[in-house]
Amino acid sequence: MSFDASIYQARRERVYDAIGRNVAILFAAPERTRSNDTEYPYRQDSYFYYLSGFTEPEAVMILDGNKRQSMLLCRPKDFEMETWVGYRFGPEYAAEVFGFETFDVHTQWQNHLQDTLKHSQTLYALWQHDGVPDQDILAIWRKLCNQAGQRMISQDIITPAHQMSDLAQILDPMRLIKDEHEIGLLRHAAKLSAQAHNIAMQTAKVGMKEYQLEAEILYHFMKNNARSPAYNSIVASGKNACTLHYVENKDVLQDGHLILIDAGAEYEYYAGDITRTFPANGRFNGAQKAVYEIVLEANKQAIAATHAGIYWHDVNDVALKILVQGLIDLKLLHGSVDGNIESLAYRRFYMHGLGHWIGLDVHDVGGRFEHGQHRLLAENMCTTIEPGLYINAADDIPAEFHGIGIRIEDNIRITDTGAEIYTHDTPKEISDIEALMNT
Repeated sequence: MSFDASIYQARRERVYDAIGRNVAILFAAPERTRSNDTEYPYRQDSYFYYLSGFTEPEAVMILDGNKRQSMLLCRPKDFEMETWVGYRFGPEYAAEVFGFETFDVHTQWQNHLQDTLKHSQTLYALWQHDGVPDQDILAIWRKLCNQAGQRMISQDIITPAHQMSDLAQILDPMRLIKDEHEIGLLRHAAKLSAQAHNIAMQTAKVGMKEYQLEAEILYHFMKNNARSPAYNSIVASGKNACTLHYVENKDVLQDGHLILIDAGAEYEYYAGDITRTFPANGRFNGAQKAVYEIVLEANKQAIAATHAGIYWHDVNDVALKILVQGLIDLKLLHGSVDGNIESLAYRRFYMHGLGHWIGLDVHDVGGRFEHGQHRLLAENMCTTIEPGLYINAADDIPAEFHGIGIRIEDNIRITDTGAEIYTHDTPKEISDIEALMNT
């Protein structure tokens, strides 16, 4: 995919509009050691990438709202190091490619921040964020405060920032509403993810290891230019599906067990996140069907209820009432729907929320509240819808339900009239799943 710097420049312009004649600073994600002298594959910080498109470590971005100019500070060209670890843009060429007005090497960020801060009222940063050197930033600010009113710099009195503000309060609402570029990438990530789930359904056989099924998924991601999964894949068979974040993926697929797969591709930094549940032997049994149909109905009705102008908790209530009524019908809960919701009795079987925002991060930023109030859904917000039921073995639970864990998760884009389901390429109806598995 060709790189379009104008997308990121436009986002920086929106930041200038928000910060006024002030300063913002962002830092690239740090590299992480896996063991001894080997590192995990590098992945850029999502905020940094959102405003730059730049993917190298050891980089800093300074946004000068007074001049409406951005500076990229990154590693210098070093041909010897490139021989060992690969290509580096270098500051000058990086600024040209990624659309920054000024540039320097990353080790000079403190000097440039100090110069930019001399006549700013507010400093914006992602405080206490991964890789952000809070104490170093504050040391620069304190130094300027000590100089203020005592010396002249370029004939101007130093008036350093007297407020420290959280840049996330500006960037999170921006990232919450996806632009057309992002929506295209999310659709593609979902398409690759859906294809991988289909392959898993077709490949699954009793006697395989869970991680062998995971390997089929990862192979499809990488083969189709998604270098990494968006998160650690969950391939959970039998009772393992009742552990929400099971990622050991080490057990053998057993006849009569369900397999819950929660896996998504990361494509050009954007996440897919799909969960499907299907039988290892290709056929649902009676108890599995009964539970599955409840979760499926909750998934479908919650999606049908989602549109711009509705509150998320109202969508959640639609799914929750269907799940609770289903549990009562199965005689796993007793009493009324409202009573079980009020007492939280349902949380024995459904202990997580209905979904989360999705974007540059699989659990994307933005929050469900705005100014202390529930947030209204708006067009081009993207979220998951993922109801589930998890029934662990217990003396008061009929044996036919022991170890049944089912989650059905789709990714949707909210529109003014409803929801675009962009994970529709993988089946979720029982008849469609069984047909795919037995072709």
